[in-house]
Amino acid sequence: MLTTLADRLRARARQIGMNAREVAEDARVNRSFVYDIMRGRSEHPNLEKLDKIAATLKVDRNWLLHGKGEIQGDEPLTHQEPDEFISIPSVEVTASMGGGTIVANEVAIGEPYHFKSSWIAHRLRANPANLRIMHVEGDSMMPTLQDGDVVLVDLGRALPTPPGIFVLFDGMGLVAKRLEYIPNSDPPCVRIISDNPFYTPYDRTADEIKIIGRIRWFGRET
Repeated sequence: MLTTLADRLRARARQIGMNAREVAEDARVNRSFVYDIMRGRSEHPNLEKLDKIAATLKVDRNWLLHGKGEIQGDEPLTHQEPDEFISIPSVEVTASMGGGTIVANEVAIGEPYHFKSSWIAHRLRANPANLRIMHVEGDSMMPTLQDGDVVLVDLGRALPTPPGIFVLFDGMGLVAKRLEYIPNSDPPCVRIISDNPFYTPYDRTADEIKIIGRIRWFGRET
């Protein structure tokens, strides 16, 4: 049972795949305000700021305070058993690390992959509904990623801040590359980087690409 404000805020944020920083930024409140509630240090927070957090989490303020009131979707669970596994679909979209592969319709193929729910919730801080398994081809991201690797892509994280490895459509095809936002660029631009130095980095404007999601994990057959 979710017995405290801290319990309810943590559980709801975890349910929709947000961490404390993301909640604070979306609600336009100080991070310390959110952290203090989550850590149980603020049982009687500023109600105006709490209203903003409730709007971000798509719940009534009274639900956060007392556990009573409207909540969009299912009520979050207090916890999940550590040995509970969540099924993540493997989709028929190949992220190429060479010349690129044109994006096909997302179609589930093969057997799904299974991950511990506690790892997804607490380590990745991701919404399982946003996760997909894909495969990569080519050598441009070696040695980080190799041809045939399996990657777990978070569709809910499609902004290149902080920098990281993403699956994206770069105007020519679907690729797995390292993305880095170019500060003060107008229009906003990103640098698309291969870990293999044989491949030259290139820049694209935000309008020229479509970021599918951030790669959060990879697996490799030995």
